[in-house]
Amino acid sequence: MNPTTHHHAADPGFPRSGAAAFVLDGRGVVLQCTASVLDLVGFPAREVQGRRMADLVTGPGPWDRADGDDLPREPVEVRTTVRHRDGLPVEVSAEVLPLPPGGEARLLVCAVPAAAGRRWSEDQALIRALVTQSRIGLLVVDTDLLVTRTNLDPGLFGLSAEGLAARSPRGARFSEILVPEDAAAIEERLGRVLETGEPLIDWEHSARRLSAPGQERILSSSAFRLEDPQGRVVGAATVFTEITEQYTARRRLALLHAAAGRLGQTLDATRNAEELTGILVPDLADLACVDLVETVLHGQEPGSFGSGTVLRRIAVASAGGPWPEGTHQRGEALRVREMESEALRDGQAVLVPDLESLQDRLDPDPERSRLLFPGAAASALIVPLHARGRVLGVLGLWREDGRVPFTPNDVPLAEEIASRAALSVENARRYTSELRTVETLQRSLLPPAGAELSAAETAGTYVPAGTAAGVGGSWYDVIQLSSTRVAFVIGDVAGHGLSATATMGRLRTAVQTLADLDLPPEELLTHLDDLVIRLAYTEQSSDGGSGVVGATCLYCVYDPITGRCVMASAGHPPPVLTSPEGHTRCVDLRPGPALGEGGMPFEPVELHLGPGSVLGFYTNELLAHSGGGGDVQDQLRLLRDGMDAAVAAGGSPADIGRATVDHVLSEAPADDVALLVARVKALPEGATVAWRFTADPTVVGQARELVTAQLARWGLEEMAFTTELIVSELVTNAIRYAGPPIGLRLIRDKTLICEVSDPSQTQPHLRRARLTDEGGRGLFLIAQLARRWGSRYTPSGKTIWTEQVVGAPPEIPLNIF
Repeated sequence: MNPTTHHHAADPGFPRSGAAAFVLDGRGVVLQCTASVLDLVGFPAREVQGRRMADLVTGPGPWDRADGDDLPREPVEVRTTVRHRDGLPVEVSAEVLPLPPGGEARLLVCAVPAAAGRRWSEDQALIRALVTQSRIGLLVVDTDLLVTRTNLDPGLFGLSAEGLAARSPRGARFSEILVPEDAAAIEERLGRVLETGEPLIDWEHSARRLSAPGQERILSSSAFRLEDPQGRVVGAATVFTEITEQYTARRRLALLHAAAGRLGQTLDATRNAEELTGILVPDLADLACVDLVETVLHGQEPGSFGSGTVLRRIAVASAGGPWPEGTHQRGEALRVREMESEALRDGQAVLVPDLESLQDRLDPDPERSRLLFPGAAASALIVPLHARGRVLGVLGLWREDGRVPFTPNDVPLAEEIASRAALSVENARRYTSELRTVETLQRSLLPPAGAELSAAETAGTYVPAGTAAGVGGSWYDVIQLSSTRVAFVIGDVAGHGLSATATMGRLRTAVQTLADLDLPPEELLTHLDDLVIRLAYTEQSSDGGSGVVGATCLYCVYDPITGRCVMASAGHPPPVLTSPEGHTRCVDLRPGPALGEGGMPFEPVELHLGPGSVLGFYTNELLAHSGGGGDVQDQLRLLRDGMDAAVAAGGSPADIGRATVDHVLSEAPADDVALLVARVKALPEGATVAWRFTADPTVVGQARELVTAQLARWGLEEMAFTTELIVSELVTNAIRYAGPPIGLRLIRDKTLICEVSDPSQTQPHLRRARLTDEGGRGLFLIAQLARRWGSRYTPSGKTIWTEQVVGAPPEIPLNIF
């Protein structure tokens, strides 16, 4: 072997720390040596020259052979120990190289301390391993970012077998190997390494080859700057590995983890759709939209997914800014086409790797273009939202030019995420259906929102809870009583859901039934409390439930003739009152115990209300969800201020109710809220007339004459005959069974009301007289002549009243005589 090819001392990679070279003759005498022998043996070169090599080392070696007859003819590696001038032995690794015969110099010995030699050997082995192996890529670029060297087959880069250097005299550019955007990104990062010297560690990036631009290829690269011995930058080295499979698996797991964490956190279909598009853009797609079947948004069954099915686009997302124009926008309705419905009906995804070729195959259709070809989209993946055997909608995904088109490998991931989203949407649909059912039942059990009565103008405001679990038993009612009086009722049932709503309906019915007895508020609440206790006992005995215990109710009666207002409360907060002069305050009413607790009487409070006074009855939830903080007085102050401002602004009770609720509620309530606003009125002057009589039978004729004259003054002469009959029977019965004083009052309203009062507490009873009976037909006659009649207790006895329709006198049946 030619020794010049192994002259390691000339190799710039050979270790210099403590290394020395010796030229020996055939007898092992040092002819020449490098100045570095001083570091190795402690003697300068001039003292080493002329000495035998055997005197400098311990142990034999190739230099010990006599006259050079047996000198080695091939390089020999030797491990020996050098005697240092200090007396310390130095282990060295030496390589003995034979020199050409014929000259005095016969051997070249290159010696280096064993530790440095071992490091040098390791360095050389490392470089050889990097350059020769193919599992880890090694790539070297110069200062102009030209690829000058690599350990990989150039064919992997899409180049010819001649290699990278064949591309140009100096090397190849990344743009000749990779797609433009990937090449530009790599050059930008390597340029930063060359400029700053800061290494690049584990950078994951796309590196798609020009020869296969549609094939996704992800590398993990680390790069560092290269410098020569003088510190000048000569280039950069990049070590990289392909991690496409690992990257795809990580991306899949990340998207699935995001889908599991973000989907289904709300029972709102639109919010779930927005989360879905947010998860997929930009990681999986550049554009994404969700179109749901219209009926699903209303909580109804989606029905068959076929041509003509109405979809509504409820969520869109774009990685590049706004959603493309010229396509369906968020909120727009669209109809499923025949081709699309056939493809998606069975729950299978539709993959379109090349949208341009599909567009060329389809007939020109503006509607289909708006549906399938948004913006600069180049490939598409359409996935049905399929749950429980039904298609609820469609997820549309698109990738634009410059990105790897969708492939079959993307389909399972998109389908799995879409399946999770579909279950979330289905749960939201079923929840919406339940919520609408509860709301519908709740609203059906409430009276009409507004009422225009002779005694008051009212308007009820009901705000359902934001969740089905929050819908409960808040309710209000307006009940027309006898003699133009009116009852205002508001209550709340503890608990939520269908059970509380059904209980509310039972209580409202009970209050209406008890109100028909014309009981004072405190007595009505006492009867209602007894009813609730019985209901609770019955339910507890049957299924262990607590029933309606904890329900509250406030009952208020207003008389427009006298202006008298009486109210009592069973655990319900007192109303807010605004006087005709504009002063707003809370009524000084002490609530009694809630219904079902029993044991304590209910204390009434009596007020006198002038015409135009406004009462605001509310449920506790209105205060609980106000922005007034946790203090009850602050919450009440906020309510009073809101109602005061609403009344001052004018408008109908409905306007006052809406303004008050908007002022108090800062967000959607967690429980349902009810507010009843009533503006009381007074009957016009001259609409009533009253008389008092003794128990003399002669007053019956006098009463008839007074009634006839009054009806003539009111222009109701056509009602005189029937009214005379009613008055004759009622006054006669009062004289016969009760005694003085006897009161008679006529009220002209939408109906003609006739009242007869007496001091007796005995209630009359309607019965059918037999043919042989001489009497007993009075109340039966009254029931035939009046539209309604009834009796109520008063502090001094009772009052029997009748109502007749003004302008439509009834026909008198002959069989009553």
